[in-house]
This record gives sequence, C-alpha cells and structure tokens, in this order.
Amino acid sequence: MKERVEIVASGFGGQGVVRLGQILGQAAVKQGLHVTMLKSHGTEMRGGYVRSQVVMSPTIIDSPICESPDYFIALSLAAYRRFKDTVPEGGVILYDPAFVDKLDDSLACKQVSVPAKQLSVEKFNRPIFANTIILGALARNLELLDKDILLESVLEIITKFHPENREAFQVGYDCVK
Repeated sequence: MKERVEIVASGFGGQGVVRLGQILGQAAVKQGLHVTMLKSHGTEMRGGYVRSQVVMSPTIIDSPICESPDYFIALSLAAYRRFKDTVPEGGVILYDPAFVDKLDDSLACKQVSVPAKQLSVEKFNRPIFANTIILGALARNLELLDKDILLESVLEIITKFHPENREAFQVGYDCVK
C-alpha cells in the first residue's frame, strides 16, 4: 500500500465536490487510515469554484496539502486547466466530458472519461447522481479504499435516494476499467 494517497476534486458549486471529499474521508477513517481534508470555494452559493483535497495514509499525515495528487476528479474545464499539471506520471485524472471537452494530450498521467452527468440523466432522468457515479469510477481505480466501505459511506452521508445512489455507484464502477 502506498504511504500517502492524495485526491483532489474540483468543479462548480452544487456538483457535490465537498460532499465527495467528506465521503472519501469517512470511508478512509472506517478503514483505520489517517485522513485530512481541505476545501475551498468561491463566494457564490452555487456555480462558483469549489475544490476538495483529501489525503489518506496508514501513517501520520505531516501536511494536508495535495501538491502532487494521485487522483484528480475534474468536474469543470476551469478545474481541469487549473490542476491537470499537478498530476504526476502514474496519476489518474477522472473527468466528466460534459464539462471537460478539451484534453491536454501531453500529460504523462492516465486520463479517464467518466460521463457521469450523461449517465445520471440517462439512468435517473436528472443529473444529481453524477457525483455518486464519479465515486464509483474512482472506487474502480483506487486500491486504497474498499469498494463496499466507500459505498456504505455514500449511503450514510447522502441520506436520501439510497436505491438510486447504490445503482449510480455501480454504474460508475462499471463504466471504467
């Protein structure tokens, strides 16, 4: 197991970016890991810039800052442009093509398309399950967290729509390899 895993998620307010970080943190704590989470956002209530940074480690975390994220979840083109260069070779960018339509092919990291908004609308007739789909896709790529514990944390933190969130998580898990 890697000693320190850094995850950055960024997008617009209202997409569940902060909640996504909370879910990751709770799942990591349930597995006995040390966790830090930082969030930042613009002054707007919805639609402004939002970022969550989560660090997980089996040992004490010396800094909560994600300088070289192992995983970056890009939920807007502005977020992608801002953080894409911080992801090292061997890192993974999960992006939603509904919001990120121009990729930088010069990056050494792996870039994975997760059409979360599209899948959410197709399967559930609304986009609100996109962040759960993204978490399912992350679970497929993230070896540090147990898939079932991550799903359990989704269902504990998002107290509504359990059947839909359970299905959305699996849709995300199945949509990437």
